[in-house]
Amino acid sequence: MERRPGVGRYGCLVSLVAAAVCPHPPLLVPEVAGAAAGELDDLRAACDEAVGRLLAAEPEQILLVGSGPRTTRFRPADHGSLRPYGLDRQVRLWKVNCAGGPYLPLSLTIGAWLVGRSGTDLPRFAHSVAADASGAECAQLGAELAAVEARTALLVLGDGSACRGQKAPGYDDPRAQPYDDAVATALATADTDALLGLDPVLSAELGAAGRAPWQVLSGAVRAAGGDWRGDLLHHTAPYGVAYLVAAWERA
Repeated sequence: MERRPGVGRYGCLVSLVAAAVCPHPPLLVPEVAGAAAGELDDLRAACDEAVGRLLAAEPEQILLVGSGPRTTRFRPADHGSLRPYGLDRQVRLWKVNCAGGPYLPLSLTIGAWLVGRSGTDLPRFAHSVAADASGAECAQLGAELAAVEARTALLVLGDGSACRGQKAPGYDDPRAQPYDDAVATALATADTDALLGLDPVLSAELGAAGRAPWQVLSGAVRAAGGDWRGDLLHHTAPYGVAYLVAAWERA
């Protein structure tokens, strides 16, 4: 039976049908990682699984959310570049037959690469959230993004702390491990309260780029309503930065 956009199998209105969380290190792209590409094979596999579970929810569109210098919406033909990371390649969000600009921040560039890697031809859209946005602003943005009729899968891009060890980008900070463990638990249990309770100041001190996007996710899931279950697919910190992958589905 054909379903109207936004209507579930049993006739109820459904907008947000699934969500996933992935990190956005440029080293996810094998050509950027070069000889070290194999070191992140497990992380790539987990991200592929997370995206695959989004597609299994039969969405009509995919919405990408990641941190950026400001909160803004992007056009489907916009793209990002991997040139700053040693690879002369543009990564387009979706459409290739109309004009766009090189506007995507790193988070959405890697997100677009992950979705493109899946081979899906679903429409995809993207929205950045300012890295310094407050928790309330993030939750409000999430609620606004969830207010759609089309069945939507949400891909949220964000790294954990960058202070896991002396060789980490932010050097070693004893608060980093407990912070990342708390995030991992929240992602594993779809705990929106815990994610919305993350301290923006502490998150910034630890270099946790995922804080604002995770809080957008929480706002979107709260606005969408219903019961959700989480599944933590990956949690490592191979280069001193925490990489977390999770899938959220309606219970």
